[in-house]
Amino acid sequence: MKNIQLPQTAVPFLYLYIKHRPWLFGSVFVIIMGAASSAVGVQYAMKLLVDAMDSAARANAQVWAPLMLFLLLITLENLLWRLGGWQGSRAIVASGVDIRLDLFEHLTGHSMRYFNQHFSGALGNRITTTASATGEIFATLFWRILPPITDFLGAIIVLTTIRWQMSVGLMFSVFFVAGLLILFGIRGRRLHNNYARRSSDASGKMIDVVSNVWTVKAFSARHREKNRLARELNREAKAHRRSWMYVELARVIHDMCLVITGAGMLIWSILLWRASSISTGDVVIVSTLTFRILHGSRDLALALVGTAQQFGIINETLKVIAQPHSVKDPDQYAQLNVESGGIQFNNVSYSYPDGLKVFDNLSFEIKPGERVGLVGASGAGKSTLISLIQRLDDIQQGQILIDQQPIDLVSQDSLRSKIAVVPQDIALFHRSVYENIRYGHPDASKEQVYTAARSAYCDEFIRGLPKGYSTIVGEKGIRLSGGQRQRLGIARAFVKDAPILILDEATSALDSKSEKEIQSALASLMQGRTVVAIAHRLSTLAAFDRIIVLKNGKIIEDGPPDVLRANGGHFAEIWNLQANSLNKLETL
Repeated sequence: MKNIQLPQTAVPFLYLYIKHRPWLFGSVFVIIMGAASSAVGVQYAMKLLVDAMDSAARANAQVWAPLMLFLLLITLENLLWRLGGWQGSRAIVASGVDIRLDLFEHLTGHSMRYFNQHFSGALGNRITTTASATGEIFATLFWRILPPITDFLGAIIVLTTIRWQMSVGLMFSVFFVAGLLILFGIRGRRLHNNYARRSSDASGKMIDVVSNVWTVKAFSARHREKNRLARELNREAKAHRRSWMYVELARVIHDMCLVITGAGMLIWSILLWRASSISTGDVVIVSTLTFRILHGSRDLALALVGTAQQFGIINETLKVIAQPHSVKDPDQYAQLNVESGGIQFNNVSYSYPDGLKVFDNLSFEIKPGERVGLVGASGAGKSTLISLIQRLDDIQQGQILIDQQPIDLVSQDSLRSKIAVVPQDIALFHRSVYENIRYGHPDASKEQVYTAARSAYCDEFIRGLPKGYSTIVGEKGIRLSGGQRQRLGIARAFVKDAPILILDEATSALDSKSEKEIQSALASLMQGRTVVAIAHRLSTLAAFDRIIVLKNGKIIEDGPPDVLRANGGHFAEIWNLQANSLNKLETL
């Protein structure tokens, strides 16, 4: 899949989606300008009508032409507003879909290290709020920024036909008020960004608590978590109040300017009327346009201030989600072609972001079709090793090859499509049993799914569920037991039918009886495949071809399990320890 390049700041990010639909956005722009221009034209038609009615010869007053113009412009204005609303909704809604899909695609392209550093719930919430903020910005641009600007230009033209000095005075007043409010809004950007950041953090922490509600209840921590959340929400509320009151202060400043400027223009026009320099209609249009433009300037300035809040939300999201991927497909990548499934580590070095070195010039080979078990204490590097095979993170030095193909030169999707994984914690979606089993092979037939379920010894319990294979398993499979989830994970691997199989404590959630059943299923699954397995129960690795024992990222033993047991090394020590523990349990 081609890497998505998302802009890092809000303005080019928004422009990207305008470029996706230039004709649609352009038509909205033209229609809204036409509607606002018609509104100014209505005011001018009213002036003509008032002037005609002000005639001394009322019986012969030419009122019908201005009246028809007035009615025509009102009709046109309303038609254009409705058409603009229809076109604008199409543009904004479609862009919201594109934004969420693009952010989702970019988000899922990050390495697993990235997801370990961020709240998953907060990341999803950021995508939703960014789409909403973008819609707010586009709506504000169309209906709160563009109309006042058009009104202002139209008013300047109209007032110039009456008294050019008035148009200059109004222009100066509007620029002064709008500039003052915009400058005021820019200075408040830090407050708006702080509120956006606090809001996202509070949302993420609430989601974190809700997703771990069992732990909260088990440790009687409801009151404690409420207090902790209250502190976070109070910080958000404080930031929200400061952002809100800043906007209210901008409104107060504008209202003062509105009273002063409006009164000045009205007094000026009345004095000119008394001197017979302008008509009654001119007084009407000067007063209506002045207050319309000044109200519009307030809406414009406050819209820009409010938009700063939305830009803060978008910038905050882009800073977190749109950062470059640490694991990328090359510009010219190939598709991984696996015929035998051999795996090689050639002088591989890998360190965590904090600088802790895991592997240093690690080299070994797993032959095609070989079943290899990874053994070692926690922190030895077992889980890191299998994540590197899947290229969930990139190594700093050396090469990892599958069938002599460097995995960093092929697409990540083609690599992972050749690997089936049965992890310790099976991830299930809030979907049906059938969909969860078929997830690794979306085109699998019903018979393939049923066969996989029987092979994983889960067909019987599935058919005993309320709706059988159509039963919804709940969020993360909460409606199933640990052993049932583990069996579905194994069934999913059967369906995927990949040449390389990774088992990460695949029988950890099963009881002894179930484990024996699954062992036979796994033995069938492993036939003809290259297998890499992590297991703390060494008995599950007894029939493997080879065991690699890791300690501090180094291979300290490597060979068939029987040979390692006979050698009396680290593997034999762990084996004997587990065997003695099992004998004691059986005695009890």
